[in-house]
Amino acid sequence: MPATSKHDYYETLGVPRGAKEDEIRKSYRKLARKYHPDLNPGDKAAEERFKKVQEAYDVLSDAKKRQVYDQYGFYSDNIPPGGPGAGAGANSHGPGFGGFDFSDYVNQGAGAEYAGGAGNFRDIFSQFFGHKGERASAGPEKGSDLEYGMNIDFWESIRGTQVRLNVVRQEICQTCGGSGSTGGSSTVCPECDGSGNVTQMAGAMKFSLTCPRCDGKGRLRNVCPTCHGDGRLSKSEAVEVRIPPGAQAGSRLRVPGKGNAGRMGGAPGDLYITVRVEPHPFFVREGDDIHIQVPVTVSEAGLGAKIEVPTIDGRALLKVPQGTQNSQKFRLREKGVLNSRKNKRGDEIVEVVIQAPKVQDERTKELLRELSQVNTEDPRKEMWSKV
Repeated sequence: MPATSKHDYYETLGVPRGAKEDEIRKSYRKLARKYHPDLNPGDKAAEERFKKVQEAYDVLSDAKKRQVYDQYGFYSDNIPPGGPGAGAGANSHGPGFGGFDFSDYVNQGAGAEYAGGAGNFRDIFSQFFGHKGERASAGPEKGSDLEYGMNIDFWESIRGTQVRLNVVRQEICQTCGGSGSTGGSSTVCPECDGSGNVTQMAGAMKFSLTCPRCDGKGRLRNVCPTCHGDGRLSKSEAVEVRIPPGAQAGSRLRVPGKGNAGRMGGAPGDLYITVRVEPHPFFVREGDDIHIQVPVTVSEAGLGAKIEVPTIDGRALLKVPQGTQNSQKFRLREKGVLNSRKNKRGDEIVEVVIQAPKVQDERTKELLRELSQVNTEDPRKEMWSKV
């Protein structure tokens, strides 16, 4: 990725500089939907904003790229995290562009060498921007990854499913084959506005560099009229996605090669899909276990009974022992979700909820009075002892 500083990535995504990863991802998704080319057909301004949002997210979603951007105010592949010379044996007062100590440089005629042994001054610029201030030779650049969210229902998450997702991704321009140029007249370079130079900040220092897009010429020759020199176009594509059985809410699925197309013959990025599972009316999943609350009558709880309870496989028998208390839990082994990695199923946890009988006639009242005379124990006795 060439060095970029035309706009503030944090401002583009509408997040503060200290924003966390989830906050950045949430803002990106909101803006990507708002300026999506499919939702704004023919709107060039929305398409351009969509590209800027994608570019900002590509840098800020990557911890190493974000570190470089935060430190220097722009991102370039030529700058390793930690700055020029990082990991290359630079000493404590080595070449960090945030504040040079020029007393460590001694003039030696036409050149200046660093007395601390971290290489000469020209080498520092080479690490930062390529040899002699010129752009390093452009090589293949991998396309950026895409992030999408997908809603599935409870049973699709349990059993797995195959879904089709419409994805907007940058594909290689068929007109120019991704080169960005074809037959036609030259145009003013949009990167440097025709000056041939771009300005970059590195700490407190300001540099004027050769424009990486036009190589200092100020104009682009034979710009492709279809992609306007970018080499890629945003297009919508239907992608088949397989949701494996047992997928949990928050699961992140990877579809290789379905991200944005690369540059200069670089490989495409990947598509990542975050799964959101809609809740079930009474099944609640916790890990590989299924939890459910089942109502029982007073007589079933008091006398004991065998009752049928729902499971994800259908009905199952549960033995409710005599004297079962309200909210007591029972475990049905291997009636939970299959974990394909462990090749093992979770359990179903059944919590009984004792329901009081409906008093609608005199006979019911009479029976309850008889029960109260037989069972005279105060259920709140233990509470009073602790007050």
